[in-house]
Amino acid sequence: MGIVQFVKKLWDDPAPMREAASAQSGGDESGWRRLTGDGFGQLNERDLQPMEQDRMQKLAEYLWQNNLLANRLIELPIAYLLAEGVTLQCVDSTHQKLLNNFWSDPINNWPMKLEARVRALSLQGEQCFIAHVREGDGFVRLGYLDPRQIATVVNDPDNPEQPIGVVTKRDGRGRQYKYRVVVLGDDTDLFSANTVRIRSEDFTDGEAMLFQLNKFPNGSRGRSDLLGQMDWLDAYDEFMFSELDRVGYLRAFVWDLTVKGGDDALIKKHEKEFSPPTPNSVYVHNDSVELKPQTPGLQAQDTSDTARLLRNHVLGGGTMPETWFGGGGDVNRSTASEMGEPTFKMYSMRQGFLKRMLEEVGRYVLWCRAQASGETVDWGDDKWQVTAVFPELLNRDITKFASAMQSACASVIQMVNAGLMTEETALKIVADIAQRFGQDFDAKTELANARKEAQDRDRKRAAADVFGNPAADVAAEMKHQNAQQEKTDAAG
Repeated sequence: MGIVQFVKKLWDDPAPMREAASAQSGGDESGWRRLTGDGFGQLNERDLQPMEQDRMQKLAEYLWQNNLLANRLIELPIAYLLAEGVTLQCVDSTHQKLLNNFWSDPINNWPMKLEARVRALSLQGEQCFIAHVREGDGFVRLGYLDPRQIATVVNDPDNPEQPIGVVTKRDGRGRQYKYRVVVLGDDTDLFSANTVRIRSEDFTDGEAMLFQLNKFPNGSRGRSDLLGQMDWLDAYDEFMFSELDRVGYLRAFVWDLTVKGGDDALIKKHEKEFSPPTPNSVYVHNDSVELKPQTPGLQAQDTSDTARLLRNHVLGGGTMPETWFGGGGDVNRSTASEMGEPTFKMYSMRQGFLKRMLEEVGRYVLWCRAQASGETVDWGDDKWQVTAVFPELLNRDITKFASAMQSACASVIQMVNAGLMTEETALKIVADIAQRFGQDFDAKTELANARKEAQDRDRKRAAADVFGNPAADVAAEMKHQNAQQEKTDAAG
């Protein structure tokens, strides 16, 4: 069956997708089939074919809804990435107010919508926002464009790494929309004359912000986080349902009725007339009849190893430790923490992507306001920089941090005192350790600030160390009071 017919059958059938049922017979194919079909595994191109891209997105959504393991592969990272929430910050107070208004706008409502958007980004590998810029003040509202409605992403012919336009599928009225991909700058300064012409003539329906995951530099479409695990997620479900069937078969039995010395006619008579005894009943027979219950000999050895093998294969693809899903055997806290280190590295990388994505959104908000007011944007100026502040990925082990910092500080102090290392290099080593625990600072700036604070403390200490003469101070005060009293008496 070709992929076109396969997809049509899959999605047009009244029962388009089975829930990984275990014991289906009478199908067209023997054994289990790949959920993703034959196309994904045979492709070696930068992008999936349009039909396969659409199928990937549908399957990803289906698995998230119906497969428990797939759901956790998506939801667990979101919990760590977003947790207590995200904010946009800027050093300029005017810009900060603008960002706050954009972030909390009733239509934008990023605090409410961010979780669903991050989920869709992970499932579909793409995020696209149609920009609606208010005339006059340049206020931005972003509308969501479902990646499943995207027909094509057009890259710059002179730079295939840079997307320049998004083309949608035709809607119910046959209308197709073409949006320019937002680039923060003047097209004439950023693109060739040919690309400027393409963007101005072909993409005339407005602007859109496009963000993509799991793609090649010169690819045009993003891929789902679940793409590589789809078949194995389906296989795991298939295995679990088969185990349920096996358990049911093990609980079943049949009656083995033996008629000694009986001919065919007698055996057929017993076959028709025999009624299996019910619980607490009496079955009376002579020596010529033997009745035994028989259970299927399915050799029901423990299947936990197979289940673990399949589960860990899927979890490994998602960089998830087995201990998070109740496996891993007898491991202590330290071992479990080390097993989770690769996971948090992946989460940190994904959080970095989301951080850059939201910062790009924030800069676009400032850019539109500047365009409306005729202000020149200088991206090198700190006032135009936007920082997306995310929660920490995990609760840091303070004991481990303190021990590592103490050892590092003792070592670098010894080397600085011995003249084997500069203070700036020593602080860079300490900064590297601090960065691993979520504390990021510039060593050169920190050293300058530390020296200034040390000088300030020395001046205050020197001022506090000046000894006074309390007795002389009291005598002077009394002398002053007597003089004031004499003046008062003389006036009286």
